[in-house]
Amino acid sequence: MIRFYFHPTPNPAKIALMLEETGLPYEAIPVDTRKGDQHDPAFLAINPNGKVPAIIDTEGPAGPATRVFDSNAILLYLAEKTGQYLGTPADRPELLSWLMFIASGLGPFSGQAVHFQHAAPAGLDYAVNRYRREVERHYTVLDQHLTDRRYIVGDTFTIADMSAWGWLERAPRVLKEDYPLERWPALARFMHDINARPAVSRVQALMKRHAFKTDMDDQAQRALFPSNFPIHSREQRS
Repeated sequence: MIRFYFHPTPNPAKIALMLEETGLPYEAIPVDTRKGDQHDPAFLAINPNGKVPAIIDTEGPAGPATRVFDSNAILLYLAEKTGQYLGTPADRPELLSWLMFIASGLGPFSGQAVHFQHAAPAGLDYAVNRYRREVERHYTVLDQHLTDRRYIVGDTFTIADMSAWGWLERAPRVLKEDYPLERWPALARFMHDINARPAVSRVQALMKRHAFKTDMDDQAQRALFPSNFPIHSREQRS
């Protein structure tokens, strides 16, 4: 059994897709990040960085409570555990390269674009421009790579595709446009193909199953962006 700790955001969505695709038995455990559940000691024992997603594998190599955190680490772990969605041995260098491209580029820059357009105070035009332009650059890299191929790595659907899907699925929010991928036709085709997979609809249903906090009030601000507040203030609130 995999205990899957999630919030309905891009990185947990990748793991939900992997779990649904592999058919691994799992228990989905909501972590309401706007309420600050990710800072609870019980969750920090699973991910010391206080982020979702995270998993506990009750049949892992480290015993009945093997923890894995960070979305790309979890994807690799589950792919190696099941022997699925890794491509061929010859694909391994490309697979690792694209996973790191997503982990260090597409994901973080998309997250910062969301933050500065939806959460930060108005007037930070430099930051908005920087992160939007970097997202667009990453989209262009992927679009050019996918022009004459169906998948990111090799000839089959892999965890690299799942990892990219998690953030590309949020492109309208990332770029604040209704149909942003129209500018990148290969990327739009790639997402259309993945969204047609039956597992995606099951992931979307999972992400709507729990009533998470939606207000961006003071509690949510402090829970999501604790480094914006003085340490003594955070201690007083804990």
